[in-house]
Amino acid sequence: MTSLSVLDLMMIGEEKSFAQTLDDAVMLARHVEAHGYKRYWIAEHHDLPGIASSATTLLIQHLAASTSTLRVGSGGIMMPNHSPLVVAEHFGTLDTLFPGRIDLGIGRAPGSAGPAIRALRGDASERDFTRDIKQLTDYLADNGRQPVRAIPGSHSVPIWLLGSSLNSADLAAKQGLPYAFASHFAPRFLMDSIAHYRANFRPSEVLQQPYVIAGANVFAAPTRSEAEYIASSHRQWVGNLYAGRPGPLPAPEEGYMEKISQRDQYSLAEAMACTAVGDQDDVGSWLREFIATTQADEIIIDARIYDPVARCRSYQIAAESIADMLD
Repeated sequence: MTSLSVLDLMMIGEEKSFAQTLDDAVMLARHVEAHGYKRYWIAEHHDLPGIASSATTLLIQHLAASTSTLRVGSGGIMMPNHSPLVVAEHFGTLDTLFPGRIDLGIGRAPGSAGPAIRALRGDASERDFTRDIKQLTDYLADNGRQPVRAIPGSHSVPIWLLGSSLNSADLAAKQGLPYAFASHFAPRFLMDSIAHYRANFRPSEVLQQPYVIAGANVFAAPTRSEAEYIASSHRQWVGNLYAGRPGPLPAPEEGYMEKISQRDQYSLAEAMACTAVGDQDDVGSWLREFIATTQADEIIIDARIYDPVARCRSYQIAAESIADMLD
């Protein structure tokens, strides 16, 4: 058995507003909650045109308040940008507001370029990620091992370690934390990292057995041609990013892949190797093979689809395509 979840970068579409993006996210959160999805994570990014997920904890609160059972969290909070104390205070508060529904995914990358990092908190080059995890854990546990306290009381907010390399897999294994691999955009080391994590996992107070989330891009529609059409927005955005032209999520374009060069097609295929595009049978077959290959406990889906209704439908089709496998 496995689970499905959502990763959202809060993409602002061309000719759309931030307010519309928030409304679309609430629509999707409520829709996937009704179709068996386990969690909805929001990724922290800064100073990237078209991505509106910088105030991650506020967005978590907004979506948690708009749903009733769905777990909502960060995918992830980028620790170089924040004091562990502040992160613990924010997530302890969220856990108090929405008990048992908040996840804290964390990463060691800043999720932004140099100027944004300096604007956030100065030079973060000397931060120690392992030390940050220890402090964060102590603050949330309210165990008295730090000289100050965060939110009073112990908060059992699950901490997830996010990454896309063997280094992150090794740290997650040594810390005994659940591990989420960003194969939706960095698939190269997926299998090696999962294998290393499982082979070197050390049971901890929070986790007795290794637990893996793998990222995937899924674009599902009633027909293959429509699926290719809605996937073109995500592909265009990635292509524009690689060309140094980040911006809003483009409107879909018919025949996009046929219009770009072979070199660009290869680059997209390499970056988005963990991607399913097609109708329910196509997507179901791909997901079953992906789950069998990775043995992932959970698949988290990133689908930057311009039309919010088509996005909701895509997530629904994905769930229906493997309904017999879901927890």
